[in-house]
Amino acid sequence: MDDHYWLAEQFEAHRNHLQAVAYRILGSRNEADDAVQESWIRLSRSDTSGVENIGGWMTTIVSRVCLDMLRARKSRHEDLAIDGVPEPVTHFRDGSDPEYEVLMADSVGLAMLVVLGKLSPAERIAFVLHDIFGMSFSDIASILGRNEAAARKLASRARQRVKGSEWASRAEELKRTRELVDAFIAASRAGDFERLLSVLDPNVVIRNDPAFAPAANAPIVHGSQAAAKQFAGRAQGAQPVLVNGSVGVVVGPRDQIIFILVFTVAEDKITEIEMIADQARLSELDLADLSDG
Repeated sequence: MDDHYWLAEQFEAHRNHLQAVAYRILGSRNEADDAVQESWIRLSRSDTSGVENIGGWMTTIVSRVCLDMLRARKSRHEDLAIDGVPEPVTHFRDGSDPEYEVLMADSVGLAMLVVLGKLSPAERIAFVLHDIFGMSFSDIASILGRNEAAARKLASRARQRVKGSEWASRAEELKRTRELVDAFIAASRAGDFERLLSVLDPNVVIRNDPAFAPAANAPIVHGSQAAAKQFAGRAQGAQPVLVNGSVGVVVGPRDQIIFILVFTVAEDKITEIEMIADQARLSELDLADLSDG
């Protein structure tokens, strides 16, 4: 088999993993795409005849590309613009890699990306490659151009900064919201009026979108009784999703979305539900699947 053809096959087989590594390090879908593309250019120009672990070598290359990009970002005094959570991935390369899908859509992972953005480039590389992807410190040291002890220290320092951040509370907030939304969907499907009331705040506000033609409800609905009546026996096709990094619900297939529900939660109750059905608004949303784990 032609060596270049074999290398291209191997690269495609590892693309999702490389994309996942780049996204974790950079926190940007577009920059991750650029890093993977640059990695292929470098790889295609390299002599891989002596490489025993091609997947590990590709990970090394993409990590070095990401390190260069992080350093360039810092030299320009730029930070990734993520005041809340970074941009979620809205689609996957071929839909065939569950590891990549979970990694990209995991709400806890999204929350952690905010914290990673505060680390130095070297700390971020060391932490992501070791704590998330299990790479050895000897390999990480070669990427960073430092010794193994320094790589360990960088990862340890990053780990302490992550643990001492607001990441844990953000992750717990997303987890609890997911639980409430799951309970809302289940109660809605079952037509369980009392269970719906249990997850809704007594003063919950529903903001219906007039663009949803079949809606016979008022534009704004107040109170848990009226809200439960609107949603009881519905949501047969509803699925939980991340909407701009927050937990929501999508109704309809991705290429023909009927509407999306965005939830506001306070004190373990749903306090507001906004329906978005207007196609122009829907097209502006970042959606990502939530794993069932």
